[in-house]
Amino acid sequence: MEPLVRLTAEGGVATVTLDSPRNRNALSSRLVAELRETLTAVTADDSVRVVVLTGTGPVFCAGADLKEQRAGGAPPDVPGLLTLIWESPKPVVARLNGPARAGGLGLVTACDIAVGPDTATFAFSEVRLGVVPAMIAVTCLRRMEPRATAEYFLTGEVFDARRAQEIGLLNRAVRPEELDAAVAHYTGMLLRGAPEALAVAKRLPRMVPGASVAEDFARMAELSAERFASEEAQEGIAAFLEKRDPRWIP
Repeated sequence: MEPLVRLTAEGGVATVTLDSPRNRNALSSRLVAELRETLTAVTADDSVRVVVLTGTGPVFCAGADLKEQRAGGAPPDVPGLLTLIWESPKPVVARLNGPARAGGLGLVTACDIAVGPDTATFAFSEVRLGVVPAMIAVTCLRRMEPRATAEYFLTGEVFDARRAQEIGLLNRAVRPEELDAAVAHYTGMLLRGAPEALAVAKRLPRMVPGASVAEDFARMAELSAERFASEEAQEGIAAFLEKRDPRWIP
C-alpha cells in the first residue's frame, strides 16, 4: 500500500508532503495517523531544524474525508495532530500548493508560518454541511482576526488569498511561480536561529500578554536572563563579535 504522507530532508529542512490527491488530501484516519507518525519522527530528529508541510495535486487539503465520516467508525485524531504541530519545538512552515477547506485550514493555522499561491481560495464550509468547525477553531481563533473568523465560520463563504493574508490565515500570498522562493526565504531565515531559542520564541506569543503588565515583565525578565546565560547565547554572541556564523547554522 502506497503511503499517504511522504518525507524528504535536506540541509536541516524536512519536507512533509500530503500525498493523497485522489481525495484532495482529505483528512482520512489513515492520512492523519501517517502524518502524526511522520511529524513525531522529524521532531525527534536532531538533524532537522525546520519542517515544511505541503501537498501534492491541485489542492492542499479539502478537510475531513466525508465518505469515511459517513461510513461511521472512529474519527481521525485531528486534535492530536494539530496539537503536535502547534507544540512542536521546531518551526513548521505551511507551503500551500493550492486551495484549502475546512479542516485543512486547521493545519494551516497550526503551523507557525503559512505561505500560499495568490490563486488559492479558502472556506470554512462546515455549516453548509450541517456541522461546525469546532476542533479547528482552537488554532484558527489563535491566528486569525476574530471578527473575520466569525464571519467565515457563519457564512461558509469562499474567500481569496489576498483576504486570507489580511485576516492572518496566511503570512504571505505570492504568485505561484514565486512560491518555492518564498518558502526558501522563510526556511533560510529560520535556519539561522538557534534551535533552543527558536523553541522558546515560538511560545512567546502564547505567553504574553498574561494577567498583568507587571507579571509579564517579571516572567520575561526571568526568561531573558535564562537565555542570556545559556550555552546557545554564549556561542551566538561570540560568533557575532568574531564575525563568523554560529555553530548551529548548517
